[in-house]
Amino acid sequence: MLTRMDDKDLIDRLRLIRTSHIGPVTCQLLLRRYKTPKAALQAIPELSARGGRALKLCSKDVAEKELSQIRKSGAELICHGQEQYPASLLPFDDAPFILTAKGHIGLLHRAGCAIVGARNASINATHLAQKLATEIGQQGFVITSGLARGIDAAAHHGALTSGTVAVLANGIDEIYPSENAGLYRSIAEQGLLITEMRYGTKPSPRLFPSRNRIIASLSKAVLVIEAALRSGSLITAREAADRGIEVMALPGSPLDPRSQGTNGLIRDGATLVQDVDDVLNVLSQADRMEAPPPEPYQIPSLEVVEVSEKERVEMHKKLLENIAHDTIAVDELCRWCHVSADIVQSFLLELELAGQIQRHSGSRVSRLIPKD
Repeated sequence: MLTRMDDKDLIDRLRLIRTSHIGPVTCQLLLRRYKTPKAALQAIPELSARGGRALKLCSKDVAEKELSQIRKSGAELICHGQEQYPASLLPFDDAPFILTAKGHIGLLHRAGCAIVGARNASINATHLAQKLATEIGQQGFVITSGLARGIDAAAHHGALTSGTVAVLANGIDEIYPSENAGLYRSIAEQGLLITEMRYGTKPSPRLFPSRNRIIASLSKAVLVIEAALRSGSLITAREAADRGIEVMALPGSPLDPRSQGTNGLIRDGATLVQDVDDVLNVLSQADRMEAPPPEPYQIPSLEVVEVSEKERVEMHKKLLENIAHDTIAVDELCRWCHVSADIVQSFLLELELAGQIQRHSGSRVSRLIPKD
C-alpha cells in the first residue's frame, strides 16, 4: 500500500495514464511487469514498436503542468494503491489509475448509495429524489451521483449536510452544466468532487459511460428515479448489475416516457422500491452480503516472451484475426488461439500500445481502428 508518494513518482504515473492508448487496466499490467512507473515508461516505446506503431509518451512538461494546475485549483491526486484510494473500487479491473479529488476525501471511505435519473425529471420525482437522499444520508450513507441537472442535482442537494460525492465526466476545473455552478461550489466545500479526466477536459458524450462506471463502483446499491429507454442512467444501472451491485428503481406511470426505463429495470429484475425503508432494506442486505469484504482485483502477470520477429508478427496476426469490434473475453481468446493467458496478455499489451486494440472491463478486448 502506497501511503506517501514523491512528485517524481506522481509525475511518472500521470505520464502513464495520460499517454494515448493507455487506460487504467494497462497501467496496472505495466506496473505488474515493470514494478515502477519510471521503468514502464522506459519500456513503452519498444513495446509499441513491436505492435507495429510507435507510441508517443505524454511528456514530463505536460504532466508537471497538470499537477501544478490541479494543486492551484485546490484539488489533489489520489493514485491506485494509496491509502486514500477508495477500497470500493479495488475489486474491479478498470478501477481508475488516478483520481483528481476536491473536497473531503474521507467521504470515499464511507458506505455509499448512488441516486441517478432523468435530466428532465418531473417536479414530483425531483422532490422525491431530494427527500430520499436526505433520509438515506441521515442513516450514514454517502450519496453519489453525477452532478447532472434533474435527479442528480436533487440528490446532491438532499445530501449536502450528510455527505455527497459528485463524479464528473470532465476535468475538475470544468463545471457542467453551468446552471449547477453554485451546487459545484457547495459540494467542493461540504462534499467531494472527483474525476479521472485530465485537468481542462471538456464534457463530452463519450466520457459519460466512464463516469457512470465510477458512480456504480463506489456504491453498495444504485437507485434509479425516472429514466427514459435510452437514458444514461440505464448505463449506470447496467454497470452496477455487471459488477454485482444491487439495482433499485422507483416505478412510474407507463404513460410517461421518463418511466419506461425504470419500469423496464424492474421487469428485468431490479428491486422495486417506493420509500426510504425499501432502500435501507436493500442497503442492509448489501452490507450482510459483503462480509468479508471483496478481494482486490488480482492483476494478471505478463510473461516476458522471447520470440523471433517472424513469430511475433504471426502471433499478432492470429490475435487480430480473432478480435472483432465487439468485445471478447481474454480467456476465450486464449482458447481460440491455443495460447496461455500470460503469453496472450503480453502480445495484447503490444497491440494495445500500438493502437490496434482496446481493453474493456471484465478482462475483455476489442479491435480498434488506428488513426493516422
